[in-house]
Amino acid sequence: MTPWAEHAIWWQIYPLGFTGAPAAATGEPPRHRLRQLENWLDYAVELGCSGLLLGPVFDSETHGYDTIDHFRVDPRLGDDADFDRLVASAGERGLRIVLDGVFNHVGRGFKPFAEGRKWFRRKGSEVEVFEGHAHLVKLDHELPEVAGYVTGVLNHWLDRGISGWRLDAAYAIPPEFWRRVLPPVREKHPDAWFVGEVLHGDYVAYVERSGLDTVTQYELWKAVWSSLNDANFFELSWALKRHDAMLETFPPQTFIGNHDVTRLASQLNDERHTGHALALLLTVGGVPSIYYGDEQAFRGVKEERAGGDDAIRPVFPATPAELAPFGWPMYRLHQRLIGMRRRHAWLVRARSEILHLTNRAVAVRSHSPEGEVLTLLNVGDEPYRFPIATGGLTVIGSPVPGDGGDPAVVAGHSWAVLSRE
Repeated sequence: MTPWAEHAIWWQIYPLGFTGAPAAATGEPPRHRLRQLENWLDYAVELGCSGLLLGPVFDSETHGYDTIDHFRVDPRLGDDADFDRLVASAGERGLRIVLDGVFNHVGRGFKPFAEGRKWFRRKGSEVEVFEGHAHLVKLDHELPEVAGYVTGVLNHWLDRGISGWRLDAAYAIPPEFWRRVLPPVREKHPDAWFVGEVLHGDYVAYVERSGLDTVTQYELWKAVWSSLNDANFFELSWALKRHDAMLETFPPQTFIGNHDVTRLASQLNDERHTGHALALLLTVGGVPSIYYGDEQAFRGVKEERAGGDDAIRPVFPATPAELAPFGWPMYRLHQRLIGMRRRHAWLVRARSEILHLTNRAVAVRSHSPEGEVLTLLNVGDEPYRFPIATGGLTVIGSPVPGDGGDPAVVAGHSWAVLSRE
């Protein structure tokens, strides 16, 4: 993995929702909404993030994942000049940009489809569609023309100043496809970073066969909120063992929220456990991302219906000053834990070890030759004393800055992060 990505902490944004763009293409001239993101670059820097992980920005029919032109900025968001301006403004602040590339399927308005090119998978005389969505037609990844097209798209936007790609629905694309696509891209852009969206299965095998840098870690995402809701840290322990095995090959892309799932504040049965989830995200190995709004305790439930993603892809105000006051304590908690993560950058490849485990309490040791971080989680009602030695460890994170007393004792429904370097 390219060295800069070892230090990356992403703020993930879904631009069409963030900017309040219409739900479907309008045919109007470019509206320059992409410029709204510039008002939030300092906010991202102050949060502690090092880059923007952007959802779809290319011309599409509706939600961005039905692309019709990979070489054109969606007119609902703006034009090439708006994009170049955003890249330049982000770069001035040290922020990198990664784009969302949808190459498993396209919208029916995609020009090669309208022209009748044979780029698409078929069953008999019918073109295949993606997961039952009639308006999403699947590309045929066996064809060299498709591989050449994708290579061209990747290089085009890397030439324009982005730093990498999130590859949507990679789980539905044969990993060997990326083995054909990526070498000419890496030859031209050796520092580019590539993350594939993979939901389940053999993550390590996919990375090894595809040549990607990493994949999304959905197993850990599920185990974090599920173990907190069920008061069952044995599930978390199992997931961390799987996670640790991945780290022998690559650091997974970790998250506790994204554009496709119910927001953490709504997913958790007890919002007091939000800090527990965030502490885990930022103390175990991986390349973490924060989904816009989670750092402000936004709520939102994903529903399986038309428009069911709207609640988790909301409009943001014009500037941070217009955010509601209730979210800023959560923002400051994110700042503290992200700051800890940046001071302990070696955590990206840290291995995890369970030092103590009950249903309601767990001690996770994240370690490397460069240091050690101990994360203590208690979801019980009463204070819990962890039977572990804490000599030489310093409390570097807890719900209340400057907590005193025995660092091995954690209050009910609370957590602590300790460090030894």
